[in-house]
This record gives sequence, structure tokens and C-alpha cells, in this order.
Amino acid sequence: MAGRRHASGSAVVALCLLLVSLVACGGRSATDTAGAEVQRLLDRRAEAVLRHDEPAYAATGTRASYANLRAVPFADWSYRLTRLHRSGDTATADAELRYRVTGYDKAPVTVGRTLTLSTGADGKWYVDSDRPAKQSAQQLWDQGAVSVVRGRRSLVLGVGQSGETLHGYADLADRAVPAVSDAWGTDWSRHVVVLVPKSLEGMAGLLGSPAANYRGIAAVTMGEVSEAKGGSPRPEAGGGSGQAPADRIIVNPDAYGMLGSPGRQVVLTHETTHVATRAHTNPATPLWLSEGYADWVGYRGTGRTAAQAAPELQRAVSEGHVPAALPADRDFGFTTDAARLAQAYEGGWMACRLIADHFGEVRLGEFYRAVGTHDKRAGAVEDAMKKVLGTTPEKFTEQWREYLRAQLG
Repeated sequence: MAGRRHASGSAVVALCLLLVSLVACGGRSATDTAGAEVQRLLDRRAEAVLRHDEPAYAATGTRASYANLRAVPFADWSYRLTRLHRSGDTATADAELRYRVTGYDKAPVTVGRTLTLSTGADGKWYVDSDRPAKQSAQQLWDQGAVSVVRGRRSLVLGVGQSGETLHGYADLADRAVPAVSDAWGTDWSRHVVVLVPKSLEGMAGLLGSPAANYRGIAAVTMGEVSEAKGGSPRPEAGGGSGQAPADRIIVNPDAYGMLGSPGRQVVLTHETTHVATRAHTNPATPLWLSEGYADWVGYRGTGRTAAQAAPELQRAVSEGHVPAALPADRDFGFTTDAARLAQAYEGGWMACRLIADHFGEVRLGEFYRAVGTHDKRAGAVEDAMKKVLGTTPEKFTEQWREYLRAQLG
């Protein structure tokens, strides 16, 4: 028995010696150790970004991306290592990047990143590249050096755009903010962040979707509390918690550049409305209401008639094709037929215009907020219509159809 115990003990000792390069008996694995070292490396890299310390950034590896992001005013920037795959003296790291823009973001943007690393002659880890994780959208600095223009109520970040162009966007945004507050109220941040990529393809990269989905779309608004939203440009993607997230108005410079000055202002005011109403917009809010209200604020005070602002819907109504129902969410898909998409937006706008005309502008805002007090779509519009407008969806739909005939027929 004693001999067996001795043999068994020797085998254990031999096994520990055999595995010591991978696992110290009772200690941490080499992968765990490397993970801790990489996390410390990323912490130093993040600190260098916040301190605007290019030498310190370069000491952690490639400095290629630093020139692209150094002009952006970050309040926070941090990495959390989520996975490390090591192969000898190289490794691939998956990390969660969280950042916040100073003075604008109350909640951080959270995005997935993939970093490649290697060890230097000193045996320490260094970053070789830092790119969007698979199925994650690009950040603006992934597309080139970011230029920054500060407006009175806006921050405009652009790539491949002149300073004059970016100042033009800031002027439009600065006019949009008080226009939205006049209609909606002041219970929001009252400032906006506008991203202006170089092209349609750049816009698509920021949204993580094919460029074809946004051709002809001048701008979208994204609430980026986290990537759980999947890069959806729907304003309804934001929660209804009341905490203002990190909203971004993302411009398609190709389509936006084709608009005249009034059209550009309407678009920026529309998108700014989504920022203002975000905390009261959730899955209970139908797109005809959120998009229609944003259009109503955008056109408010412009003097545009129903026929001027709703040409596709007017064409249908004048031909006797009055919609039987308010636009469904699916009608607002960017891949939808262009005429059908236009009619959906115009139909939502006419519904909100009807409420403002018949019940009053104050009631329109109250109705929007009342719908957003619900967590789910079922019953939300019905309940809000009953409490705020004293009607039912069926009666309102008929009233809307008659309004279309009167205004567009």
C-alpha cells in the first residue's frame, strides 16, 4: 500500500511538472494571466485617449486610429475584455468598448470591438489593430479623421467634410432645437449630436446595414444605449425609462445634398424631434405616431400645405384610393417601395396634423406621451385615444380618412 501511495504521489508531481507551462498547480492558467495583462493594456490605452496623450497611446501599440479620434471630446472611454484567443505570441481579443461624449451623452454608447495583439521583444502585449466586432457597426473614426464643429446647441462630427459644410449642419441643428422645444416642451436635453460621414456607404457603415437600405433617406436617428438594439434606426428602439440615451442623428450626405434649404431644415428638425421624444417612445408607440409627429414638428411653421407636403398620398386620394387604415409599422421599412414608404410617412403626418387641428397641439403632445406610458403595443393607442382624445381607433380612422379626402381630394 505504501508503495502504491508513493507511486501515486510521484505521478501527481510529474503531472504538475508536465503542465506547469500551462497551469500552475492550484494557480492561474497562462490564458488567465494573458487576459489580465491584456486588460491592463487596454486600460492604459483608454486612459491615453481620455488624457489626449498620444505618446502614451503609441506605447500600447498601433497609433493609427489615434489621429482619427483625437478631436472627439470624450468624457469616458473604457474597454472590457470579454474573450481572448491566444496562439503563441499573437492573440485576438473581443472587447466591449463603452464611451461617452462630453456634455451630450448621459448614457454610454456600448459597442463590440475585435483587437489583434502580439508580444514585443520585451514579452509584453501590444495592440496591432482595433476594428468593429463581427456584426457590429462602425464608429465614425473607423472611417477616417473626425472633424468637430460645436454649435450653440449641437455637436457635429464629420469625416471627409469641409468645415464650412459642418458649420452648415450645426446652424440647422441649432435652429431645430428651439423649434422642437416650442412644440414638444423642454423636458429633454435640448442639444443634439450629428454625424456626417463622407458618403452613403459611410452612413450604412455607421448603421451596420447595406447601403441600398438607405438610398434616398436623408437622415436617421439612432439611440445607442447599447448594441442590443442591433443598429436599428427606428426611433422606437430607445427605451421609455426617462433616461436620455446617447442619441445620434446620422446624415446621408448624398441624399441630404439634393435637398433645398427648407427641406434640409425640415429633415434636421424631424430627426431632432426623435431625440426629444425618445424617453416617451417605446414598443407601445406605433411608427405612424412617432414618424408622423416628427414630421408634424418638422413642417410646423413652414406654411407647407397638405398637398405640398404629401404629394404621394394626394395622388392616391385624388385617384380614389383612400387608405383603409393608418400606416402599419411594416410600411415604414427602408426597403419598402419608395411610393409606399412616402405614403406611410405622409399618412402618419396627416394623422398628427388632424389631431393638432381638431383637438389642439397640446392634446397631440399629451396623446404621444400617454401612448408611451404603456409597455406594450396592445391597448396602448386605444387607451390613450380614450383618455386624451375621447375617441376610439375606429372612429379616429374614419375621421382621418375624411380628413384626407377634404385636404387632398
